[in-house]
Order: sequence, then structure tokens, then C-alpha cells
Amino acid sequence: MLYLAWRMAAHRVTALLAVACAVLGGAALITTTGVLAESGLRSQLPPGRLGGADVVVAADQEFHPRGDLPIALPERATVPDRLVDRLAALPGVTAAVGDIGFPAALVGARGQVLASADDPRTAGHGWSSTKLLADPRVAGRAPSGAGEVAVTAAAGVAVGERVEVVANGRPATAYRVSAVVDAPGAGLYFADGTASRLAGRGGDGDGPRAGTVDLIGLRVDDGAGERVASAVREQVAGTGLEVVTGADRGEAVEPGVGSARSLLILLAGSLAGIVLLITGFVVAGALGVTIAGQRRDLALMRAVGATPKQIRRLAAAQSSVVAAVALVPGVALGYLLAGRFRELLAGRGVLPDELPLALSPLPALATLLLVAAAVQLSARCAAWRTSRRPATEAVAESRSEPRRPSRVRTGAGLLLMLGAGVLSAAPLMSRTVLGASATSIAGILAAIGLALSGPALVQRAGAAAAGRLRPGVAAPTWLALANVRGYALRLAGVISPLAMAVVFVLTYTFAQTTVLAATSDDTRGGTLAQYEVTAPALGGLPADTLPAVREVPGVRAAAPVGTTTVVWEYEEFGEPAAESASAMVLGPDTGDLVDLGVTEGGLDRLTGATVAVSGEAARTRGAGLGERVRLVLGDGTEVDARVVAVYDRGLGFGPVVLSRELAAGHTTTDLDRSVLVRTDGTDAAARGLTALAADRAGLAVASTAPDADSPGADTPPEVWVNLATVVVLLGYLLLSIANKLVAATAQRRAEIAALRLVGTTPRQVRAMMRREAAVVAAAALVSGLLLSALPLALLGQGFLGRPWPAGPAWLLPAVAATVVLTAYVTIELPTRHALRTPPADALRAA
Repeated sequence: MLYLAWRMAAHRVTALLAVACAVLGGAALITTTGVLAESGLRSQLPPGRLGGADVVVAADQEFHPRGDLPIALPERATVPDRLVDRLAALPGVTAAVGDIGFPAALVGARGQVLASADDPRTAGHGWSSTKLLADPRVAGRAPSGAGEVAVTAAAGVAVGERVEVVANGRPATAYRVSAVVDAPGAGLYFADGTASRLAGRGGDGDGPRAGTVDLIGLRVDDGAGERVASAVREQVAGTGLEVVTGADRGEAVEPGVGSARSLLILLAGSLAGIVLLITGFVVAGALGVTIAGQRRDLALMRAVGATPKQIRRLAAAQSSVVAAVALVPGVALGYLLAGRFRELLAGRGVLPDELPLALSPLPALATLLLVAAAVQLSARCAAWRTSRRPATEAVAESRSEPRRPSRVRTGAGLLLMLGAGVLSAAPLMSRTVLGASATSIAGILAAIGLALSGPALVQRAGAAAAGRLRPGVAAPTWLALANVRGYALRLAGVISPLAMAVVFVLTYTFAQTTVLAATSDDTRGGTLAQYEVTAPALGGLPADTLPAVREVPGVRAAAPVGTTTVVWEYEEFGEPAAESASAMVLGPDTGDLVDLGVTEGGLDRLTGATVAVSGEAARTRGAGLGERVRLVLGDGTEVDARVVAVYDRGLGFGPVVLSRELAAGHTTTDLDRSVLVRTDGTDAAARGLTALAADRAGLAVASTAPDADSPGADTPPEVWVNLATVVVLLGYLLLSIANKLVAATAQRRAEIAALRLVGTTPRQVRAMMRREAAVVAAAALVSGLLLSALPLALLGQGFLGRPWPAGPAWLLPAVAATVVLTAYVTIELPTRHALRTPPADALRAA
């Protein structure tokens, strides 16, 4: 069977090239998705400043919902400092260090902030933390007293120099450099007592994090690592703390890496559905065209005694041979594409630069199984009708199509399109990113429905058009419409992929741009402040920033604003559910600075253990005014908060807003992230804010209005990632469609030769094929636009209050031009090639 399949494939190279391209591209996309998913589960950061620690004890930075994947908690949770002495007493431990991190930044002689660490929010440490560095090169000595500091070699400062340091929101203070430390992840190192006081961690303090450290690093005797780790696990059992060694130490350095890995899992999950749908559709379509061109061969085999099962096995074996050839380069291309995708994510700030991909054979194996299953199923389905027909009927049908398309297939397609229409209503019921994602899924399901019911629709449309032809119409036009009516299955097979390309581009792109426009409308309409004051290079705003801003002439209102991450626990359909979301941190004095569109309650009540929630969350999660909600804060602390306000602008400001008191002590740094400022609108007020920022190191003032000169500057990185995904998938679709059209046209050599033998001129043949190309392009565009119209209209109504989406006006003509060009080129070139072959030779070869 395999030998016969190989011989059949060798005689149908052109047709099977479409299958090879479909499999190659599909394998590359599935492998890429698999690599991203595996990286989200297994990738680890390098240990950085913990490279010298053999064992690390840190809080669990994940929330573990029942029956679901862990959710990353990006805010640093703490460890009791009393545990340091207990662990230091364990056999085999040579050093135990309680590491603390706090905001710290070096200020140069000209007031500029010098490089001091990768993350200024945790750049400051005690000198004992240098024991956790991997082979540090230290020039100088340890800091002694409150007036000395050791700096990283990246700062370009020499031992003995005088520098200023802004530490944990305090005013810039002069220090003498006692040492320069050169090691991966090095920061600013103070005397241990000074660091504890600056960070507010002293055991006699009354701060929210007094008596704690960020983590505990242990150095152990050679060969004692596993034994000590086991002993430490016994010590911390039941406390919620984790003990990590080896490659897992990198996650303890930066808890936020867990969020990045979770994003990779979410991204791979969102891509998987689209990729599998499109890959299955393209592979099935390519195999359908290929096996349709072999109906005569398969029918003749039925006539000489082949059983239906053998016919289907032969078709599947032939397709598997071609798939096997294309799978290897496709999988290799998928690994390369995953690397480029990681670079895109890192370049847009979605992933840390240091987070590598996890590479293993698992994605390749999953791709092999999925593609092999798709090829086998598609090939057997394509050969099903020919294999089941009696031998004489199969031979009779081998040169023509069935007169009546399958009613089951047509009904299934119409039901699928009806279901897609129902799914299109999701944005009306859920004004969220999840609701918008239903738009593109609905469009693709409708396109698959068109592929199933297409033959019946094309046959009816062709019959209606032929019936309206006037007497004396040109022969090429009559022939083209006769082909449309007589070969509806073949024509539908080339119209459907082009229509899917139209639907995919329009729904996927406009879904992104519409959500972005709705989000911008929310934030622009809800932001009453004209300016935002930040200090990213300092790790947060100094404590005296807010009073200084309020004293600037012309400032009418100013208030601090923060952001954090929360996990919201709720019930959905009677089952427990949990969702991670970004949350603003506001106080009761922000009413003049932000307008969330409050419909119930008020932001002036946002004090103590209270929250405000979006109307969408209040409706779907039973969190109305006065209700209590269960939240897990960014450091893992579980809280029970009362809802004091419900607002409309949830798309722009998130599903939940926390009070300052509720978030206090539960973020990596308690410094304010920014201060929103509302002025009287005069130039004098703007100049006053600019002068304030110029006088204070690290301070920056920016307008809250969108930048007209850089319209894409505020675009979230996720949008660029999604658009890049659209480009890659569209390229795969167009390449597969082009190969499929070329294969379908090349299989008509016998038909073209027969036309020439009865007197049709090459010019008339070309004119006929061009009219068919026009029919293909027009049908694909019209059907694609019709299938996209309902989902996009409902998307616009749900998100923008109007029955059309937001997006670039040039997209529709660009899509139309691409479809017309693809249809024309992929039909014209094979036709010209077929006309070069003498008709008699073409008929003999067929």
C-alpha cells in the first residue's frame, strides 16, 4: 500500500505541493504555539544576584485555584526574619542571609540618575547580601555606619567618591563609596543596620513589613545541598514558604517573572484555538482538491476490485507520505519562529530579556500527532464518497462532480453559520476582552460553515446567473458560468479559503482596534487630570513629592495613584473561579482627577477595606453595591472587602479599584507610583510643574493627553503582538490558498485541452479563466464581507455604541486588492502554462 501511495504521489506532484505547503506551515505554527506553552510552564530566569546561594527560602509567589493552573503573584511577599537564625543553625549551613530589597538610586553630580540595578524598586540591599552573589569582584571594603555605600560597577563610580542616593522615598543624601561590586545582578549595598532602617524592616519598627525579610539565602558545605534543602523543608513545612535550589532560584529574584510565564501560557492558549482551526481548514481544503483530482484513479481501482477500505487507506497513505516530507522542515521552522516571537515579546516589554525559551522534543511530538491525525482524517473524508460508490458509478463520476451536493454537509454548514451568528452577540453581553475575542472565533466558524455549505450555495448562485444571461453573450462568459454551475464543489473549494482570509483579517484586526478604541475612550473620558508626575528611575515617588506638587501655583488638585495585581475569587455557574487582573489604587480624594463613570455609590467612600468594581464585574460576579468580595492581593494576602462604588468605565480602568489602606503593605514598595495633577490650565502651572521636575532628580512630568505626533506610542504591547500574529497567520493562509488555486487550475489541463480540440482559441480560454477568477474574487469578497458584517456590527454596538467597528480605513481596500491579485495570478499563470502543452499530449498525460 505504501509503495502504491508513493507511486501515485510521484505522478501528482503539483497537486500534492499544496498539501505539502499546508502541512509545512501548519506544523510551524503548531510547533511555535507548543514552544510558547512549554516555556510558560518550564522556563526559568538565571539566578542573577542569587547565583552564590545554594538554597533559597522565599514565600510562594503563586495562587493555586482549585482545578486550574497557578496564578502568578508579582508583589514581593515576605519571610519572618526570626527564621534566619534557625536556618543558620542547621548542619551543613555555612552562611544564612536575610535579604531585603528596597527602592534606591544613585544620583550623579549633574542631577542625573545613574545605573544602579535592573529594577530600581529593589536596588537597595544590606552588605550581607553580597554573600549571595556568584563570585563577586569587590574593590574596597564593606560599608560601615550610615554614611557609606557600596555600588555596582555599572554605575561608573570609584571607591572614595562622594555620591547622593535616593533611598526608599527619602530625600537625596550624600554617601561615601566604600566599595565597588562587580557581579551579575549587583545593586547598592548599605551597612546591614542602615539597610534595615531605610527599608523599614527593623524588628522594633511599626511598619507593615517590620520584622521581615524578602528571602533567605543559604550557602552550604560542598555536597550538602540536597541534605540541607531537605532539612530546611522540614523546618518550614506548613508555613507557606518554598525552598528552591538550582534553576528555580531565578524566580525568587524577581517574582514578576511568574506573571510573564503566565502570559506565555495565556498567549499560547489563545493562539492554539485559532491556529488549530485554520490549520485544519487549510489542510483539509488542500487534501480535498488533491484527492478530487485523483477521483478517476481511485474509481478505476474500485473497478478492478479494490475495497472501499483499501481506497481510503490508499488516500490516507499517500497524504501521509507527503505530510512526512513536509513535517520535518515545518517543525524546524516552528522552533525558529518561536525564537523570533520571543524576541518580539521581549522587545515590547512583555517578557524579561533574560527569560529563555524552554526547548524540548515535546512540541515537535505534539505537532506530529496533531498533523498526522488531521491529515489522516481529512484524506479519508475526502475519499469517502468515491470509496463508497459502486465501481461503475464511481468511474462515471470521476470526470464530473455529483449533481447534488450533500444535504448533510449543506445543513451542517448552515447550522455552523447560525451558531456563529449567535456567538457574535457575545460583545453585547460582555464588554470585555474575552467578549471581543468571540468576534474573530465567530467569523472563522462562519467561514468553515461556508466551506461546508458552499457547493450548494455556489450551484444555486451559478444557476441563477446562467438563467439571466442574455442571448448572444460572449462564449468565454457562457463557459465560465457553465463551469460555476457544473463544478460548484471545485469552485467552492477555492472561494472558501479566500473568504476565510477576508473574515480572519477583518474580524481579528478590527476586534483589536475596536477594543483599543473603546479602552482609549474610557481612559480619555475618565482622566480629568492634565498631568502625571512619576519617578520610574527611583523605584517610586519620594515622600515629599505630593506636598511639593500641591504647592505649585495653578495646581487645583493632586493625588497619588498606584497599580497592583489582584486575584478575584468568585463563583461561575456554581463552580469556583479565579481571575487575575490589574487594579488601580485610589483614595477618596481622587474625585476631581478621575471619573470612572460611577453609577452607584461613590469614590469618596473608598477608605479602609473597600473596593470599587466595574458594572460588568458587579453583574456577572454578584458584586453589587454593599456586597463583600474575596480578593487575593498581589503578595498572596487574602482579604474580604466591601463594594462601595460601581462604575461604567471598566474597560479603561479595570474590573476593580482598591483603597489605599487595603493595598498598603502588600506591594513590593509602598511608594506611590505616580501623582495625577489637575491645574487651572494656564501655561504658568505647566511651567511650574516642569521646574519642579527639573529641580528634583529622577522626577518626570508628562501630559495625560494622547500624543498626536506618536499615535501608537500608548498602544499596549499585547496589541502589537496580536497584529504580528495576524500577519503570520495571514501569510500562511495566503500561501496555502495560492498553492491550492494553482493545483486546482493545473488539474484542469484535460478540460482546457478538450476545449481547444473543439475549436476554442487560447485567447478565449484565457478570457474564460479570467472571468472565473473574477467570479472567485467577487464571491470570496462578498461572502467574506457578509460573514464579517454581523460580528463586527455587534462588536461596534457593544463596545462603541454604534453598529460599526473602529479601525484603519485602508484595511478593506487592501484586503480586496490582495484577494483579487491572488485569484488572478494563481489562475492566470497555470492557465498560460497549460496552454503551452499540445492538446493531444495533455489528454494523454491525464
